[in-house]
Amino acid sequence: MDSSARLERIGRRAADEVENDMIVGLGTGSTASAFVRALGERVVAGLDVLGIATSIETADLAMSLGLPLTTLEDVDRIDLCVDGADEIDSALNVVKGRGGALLHEKLVARRADRYIIIASAEKLVEQLGTRLPLPVEVIPVGWNHTARELERLGLEPALRPYPSGEPDRPYVTDGMHYILDCASDGIKDPAGLATAIKQVTGVVDHGLFVGMVDNAITIDDTGTLQTHEPTGR
Repeated sequence: MDSSARLERIGRRAADEVENDMIVGLGTGSTASAFVRALGERVVAGLDVLGIATSIETADLAMSLGLPLTTLEDVDRIDLCVDGADEIDSALNVVKGRGGALLHEKLVARRADRYIIIASAEKLVEQLGTRLPLPVEVIPVGWNHTARELERLGLEPALRPYPSGEPDRPYVTDGMHYILDCASDGIKDPAGLATAIKQVTGVVDHGLFVGMVDNAITIDDTGTLQTHEPTGR
């Protein structure tokens, strides 16, 4: 099954989790966008929901599909949040942030009664930090000093460049921050590292989502869907 067909299948599967009158967190990235498109189809067919977008990109997509939006400031809680991930371990701790929306994604996920991750099966890993660097969102002022502090935690930070590759132009998030992509030999203690990174002055947040995910749904190359429950919590 090709990638577009797999995205459509897993997006529809996640959209089936949404019930009438729900407030739904809408993630960012290609897999989350497949969910938003499938949810938009259900809204056109009569489903009554309100979405909360985790990025400008997702908000634009939702509005183009006629999916009504509200803001995090206007709700007390969220029924369900659906998002993608870059890495998923057996405890359903995840790494997110390749799409640059980790701060807003985490803010929305924290308010959700239920948080579902959807991803391709290759995102499943034995240990976080082995597939991709860990994104850390930092304020632009003194970012290089913040990077040195992260090095003391055993990380190897690199300033994320602007997508076009323009020299000396860093990537800027929706919140007007920079991202340091931090390579490692693997994250042996996700909870401990998450706490240590947050204590670094200049860090806004990081892509470690520890103990937050209720279920993960993955899809493999054949189009087979599998639901995962957290282990070892």
